[in-house]
Amino acid sequence: MLLLTSACASGQQPAGAPAPATTTQQTSAPAGTTAASPSGEVMTSDNVKHVAHVPRTAPFNGEGDFNTDLAFQGDYAYVGNFGGFSIYDISDPAKPAIVSQVACPAQQNDVTIHGDLLVLSIDEPRGGPECDSGEGQEWEGLRIFDVSDKKSPKYVSAVQTDCGSHTHTMVPAGETLYVYVSSPGPEPESKTCPPPHELIQIVEIPTKSPQSAKIVAKPDIFPERHHSEFASGCHDITAYPEKKLAAAACFGDGVLLDISDPVKPKVLQQITDTENFQIWHSATFNNDATKVLFSDELGGGGQATCDGNTPVTKGADAVYDLVNNKLERRGYFKIPREQQAEENCVAHNGSLIPVPGKDIMVQSWYQGGVSIWDFTDSAHPKEIGYFERPPFPGGGIAGSWSAYYYNGYIYSSDIREGLDVLQINDPLTDPAKQVKMDDFNVQTQKSY
Repeated sequence: MLLLTSACASGQQPAGAPAPATTTQQTSAPAGTTAASPSGEVMTSDNVKHVAHVPRTAPFNGEGDFNTDLAFQGDYAYVGNFGGFSIYDISDPAKPAIVSQVACPAQQNDVTIHGDLLVLSIDEPRGGPECDSGEGQEWEGLRIFDVSDKKSPKYVSAVQTDCGSHTHTMVPAGETLYVYVSSPGPEPESKTCPPPHELIQIVEIPTKSPQSAKIVAKPDIFPERHHSEFASGCHDITAYPEKKLAAAACFGDGVLLDISDPVKPKVLQQITDTENFQIWHSATFNNDATKVLFSDELGGGGQATCDGNTPVTKGADAVYDLVNNKLERRGYFKIPREQQAEENCVAHNGSLIPVPGKDIMVQSWYQGGVSIWDFTDSAHPKEIGYFERPPFPGGGIAGSWSAYYYNGYIYSSDIREGLDVLQINDPLTDPAKQVKMDDFNVQTQKSY
């Protein structure tokens, strides 16, 4: 979930063009070392296999058409893109196929799926709520689609929110879907993001009448304010409805919330780490909600922070144990493979790999690739597998935006390259193959 603080914020696009798609073959190497495929296209640990690759295709293959977030339901994967969203048939993970693509331009088009409803986050002023409204300064927020017909999704409605929606989080409650909207701001000269900026907004979507969706609350979840230099507000919220908890990454702070009443979240704890964290980017609970992992998107996603000059505690993940409803920091994790100076790399979107009794995660690191790591020992997390490409030709922002585990496979949404399907075969992670999920929205955690 890139914070566009680089050239992209002014509408300039990174230089370079997507590399031609090629078929790669896995080569074996000792875990934790580098092995290049014969073509030189990918590098993996010996326990990770590159199963499939689908390059971006028209109309989403222009320079500014970045692939973004992922959601899953049944045999389908939903992939956001700055140009709109795509639906893939993943019934055969080795041969994912595009079912439909909906042109609906906007940043970032982060996507979630609930029943027949698909929700997109719009974090860019547009001319209006409809997909064909064009550029403008009048509207940003959430767009809602009916995807009951996967070959022909239909726009249903939209909800304008202050400062748009950088990301959003679903909290289902019967026939009502609550959506927590996270967005940076304010921007004093903006028509869509004037001060003061409420820290989060809660949208109510009646699932049987989504056209009547509306904002129902604007809670200020900060007892104290420690905003980053980049923005105020929240970047990302992860809800765990079964546990009645949520963890909010709010640029300058991490916040633990009680969401027993989803419209009235209560602050349980607010934490800061001004020494190591610049942008509190996202949060992940472990399965039994005894830990929370917060990530730091140092530099907003556009900088090379996985180099030898950046401390291992910066642009990394911090592991907190939840003890008596209080978060206590135990350790940090950062990929151990040093990246080149032209590769934007920092901790980004990931999910748990559902291994009973273990805390294991897969995570994207932009041009640092995809990392699989174990934080069962909170104080000593370690990488157990990886996948990555060489620097993107021509430079610019590239790499894996999101990497999530779903029903036996890892799906990586690569900003410039397209959709990758990976599989880890390791005694530590093999039990996860027995866990089957009906759907998966990473910011709405379910137990396994």
